[in-house]
Amino acid sequence: MPGVGFIRVKLLQVDKGQNATTSEPFDPFVAVNVKETVNSPGQKPQYVQKKRTIYPEWNTCFDAHIYDGRVINMIINEKPNNMLAEVTISARALADKCKDGSISTTWLDLKPSGRLQIQIRFFSENEEQIPQSDSEKGGGITRRRGAIKQQKVHEVKGHQFIAKFFRQPTYCSFCNEFLWGLNKQGYICKICNCAVHKKCHEKILGQCPGSAKDSRETKLMSERFNINVPHRFKVNNYMSPTFCDHCGTLLYGLFRQGLKCEVCGTNCHKKCEKFMPNLCGVNQKMLAEVLSQVRKAPSVSQRKQGTTSNNQEDSSSDDEAQGYEQIWDKNGPPLEPPGSKPPAAPRRKFSPTDFTFLKVLGKGSFGKVMLAELKGRGKYYAVKVLKKDVVLEDDDVECTMIEKQVLALGCQHAYLTHLHSTFTTPSHLFFVMEYLNGGDLMFHIQLSGKFDMARAQFYGAEILLGLQFLHTRGIVYRDLKLDNVLLDREGHIKVADFGMCKLNVFDERKATTFCGTPDYIAPEILKGWKYNQSVDWWSYGVLLYEMMIGQSPFHGDDEDDLFHSIMNDTPHYPRWLSKEAASMLSLLFIRNPRERLGMPDCAAGPIRSQAFYKNIDWDRMELKQIDPPFKPKIKSDHDISNFDKDFTMEKVQLTPPDKELLKTMNQKVFNGFSFTSTEADH
Repeated sequence: MPGVGFIRVKLLQVDKGQNATTSEPFDPFVAVNVKETVNSPGQKPQYVQKKRTIYPEWNTCFDAHIYDGRVINMIINEKPNNMLAEVTISARALADKCKDGSISTTWLDLKPSGRLQIQIRFFSENEEQIPQSDSEKGGGITRRRGAIKQQKVHEVKGHQFIAKFFRQPTYCSFCNEFLWGLNKQGYICKICNCAVHKKCHEKILGQCPGSAKDSRETKLMSERFNINVPHRFKVNNYMSPTFCDHCGTLLYGLFRQGLKCEVCGTNCHKKCEKFMPNLCGVNQKMLAEVLSQVRKAPSVSQRKQGTTSNNQEDSSSDDEAQGYEQIWDKNGPPLEPPGSKPPAAPRRKFSPTDFTFLKVLGKGSFGKVMLAELKGRGKYYAVKVLKKDVVLEDDDVECTMIEKQVLALGCQHAYLTHLHSTFTTPSHLFFVMEYLNGGDLMFHIQLSGKFDMARAQFYGAEILLGLQFLHTRGIVYRDLKLDNVLLDREGHIKVADFGMCKLNVFDERKATTFCGTPDYIAPEILKGWKYNQSVDWWSYGVLLYEMMIGQSPFHGDDEDDLFHSIMNDTPHYPRWLSKEAASMLSLLFIRNPRERLGMPDCAAGPIRSQAFYKNIDWDRMELKQIDPPFKPKIKSDHDISNFDKDFTMEKVQLTPPDKELLKTMNQKVFNGFSFTSTEADH
C-alpha cells in the first residue's frame, strides 16, 4: 500500500457508453476538483473543495498529494459547458492501483454512464530513485509546461490599467471618442473596468476604486476648484444604442438599460454608478488639458536653467514607451546585432512565397513553428509564425522586437539558435531560424526518463556558456526549460525562444515583470522583488535537477501549492546522486539571489570552477570541440521523427485573419521588424 507521496494522473480518453449516439460529434473536456473530507459532530462527513477547479488537456497530467480523506472528482463536459458524467474516487484508491511503483492504466466507471481511461503513477516522497524499467520509460516529467507573463500595469489615480484590445466598438470614458480595433490600442482598469485610449490614460481624473463621494479626486476637486457635484442618476429607457461613460461598453437590454444623469446627461451601467466621481457638468478632457498646462509652466528658477527635471523624466519615459532598446556590453558601447546597421548594399528580402511549408513542429498561444523548405535551395528551416492581432492584443510588440534582436545577436554564439531572416505580411510575423532536427530536451527526457550524469553534465556546460553570453550583454533570458533547449544533428545544444528576454539589465537596473514557466520561476519573482540574471541560475538549477533525477524539484497540486513549494521546500537529493551534483544543485537553489551560484557574490566561487564541472575543458567547449555523448537519430535534413506527433500530425495552414479587423491594424508599430542575416543574403 503506497505511503506518503503524490500521484500523477494522465487523462487518456472517455467512452460515452452503450446508450450514446455515436453519429454526433463529440468534443469532451474534463474538470478536476480535489476535495477534502470535513467531519462535523453529529453529521455525515462532507467534502469541501479548497482549491480551484483545474481543466487538464487530454494526454496531459495533473498531480495530487495523498492525504486521508482527500478525493478527486472528475467531471466530463461537452462543449459548450454541458455536463455528461462524473466519477469521484479517493486519491489513495488511485495510488493503490500502482503496484510496486509501476504505471497503471485503468478505466473508471462514470455516472450515470460511460468510462474514463486514465494513467496513474505513484511517487513516494521517501524513495531514493524512480525505477526505470523498459515498461516505465517516460519518467516523472510527462507534460509540456507553458510560460506565463503578467501584463504590465500602469497605475494612474489608483486605477490599475492594463493594455486591452477591443474587438467591439467602445467609448473612451475620458475623451468620449470611439475606442476599438487594432489601430487604437486601449487600456482598461483591472479594478473598475474603466476603458480609455492609451493616449488618454495618464490624463484621467476620476479616482479608483470605491465610493465616488469619498474618492480622493472628489476631495481634491472640492478643495482646489470647489467642484463636488454629484450626478443625479435616474433609470432611463434608451431608444438607440448608447455606451456607458465609465467602462465604454454598450448599455444592454430592451428597456431600463442604464442610468442617465438628468443634469449633465452622463450615462452609465447600474453596476458602474459606484465608480462615477462627483464631476457632474465637468468636462474632464478640458480640465485635464488646463491642469497639464499649469504643471508644465516652469518656475522663474527653472526658466533660468532652461529645462526641468520633469521634462527629463518625460523624455526618458517616451523612449521607453517607444520600446527602443539596444543590447549593451557592460564594458563597452552598444553591441549591434548582425545586420542591424544599414548594409552597404540592400540585402535580399524574403516572403512566405519563398518557402514551402511542410510540417507543424510546435504550437502555442503565440502561434506555430513549422518546417519549411527554401524553394530552389533544398535547405530547411524552422519558421515561427505569429499572428499580428494576437501580438497587439497581448501588448507584445516590444517583446517581439526584442526576440528578433536577441535572435540576430545569437548568430554570434555557437549555443544559441541562429536567425536566417524575419519578414511580415499584413496579418503575420515570420521568424526563419535554422532547423534543429535533433528534437528538444523535453522530447528526449520523455523517452529516457532521465539522462545519465555525463549527458546531463555535457548539456549543462553548453547551456551555461549560452547563458553567460547573454548575461554579459545585459540580457535576462527568463524562460529556460527543457522545451527551449534543442539538439542539432550532431547532438550539441542550442538555446531557443527568446520571447521572454529582458534587455539592458546591468548593476542596479533590474526587471520587474512576473513571467516564466511556473515550475522554473525563481523565488524573487514570486515575492514581487526587482530581479536580474539570478532568476536564470535558479531555472538552470531546476533544469539540471530534471535532467539528472527525472522529475521536478518542487511539487504542488496547483500553482499555489507549487509556488509555496518553491518558496519554502528543500528539494530531495537521492543517495545515488553524486556529492558534486547535489552540492551544485543546492547552491543554485539558494533563495537569496545575490548569494546564488552563478552570481558574483556567491561564496562558492564561479560556477565553471565547481567540482561538478572539474573534467570540462571550457576552452574546447567554447569552440564546440568536445564530442556529444548522445547523437540523435536523423534520417535526412527534413526528418521530423524527433518532434512530438501531436504537432507533426496537424494540418499545415495559417489561421486566416479577420478582414474587417485587419483594416483597423496599425502596421507602423512593426516597422523595423524585417531582417536578413549575412549568411542568408549570400
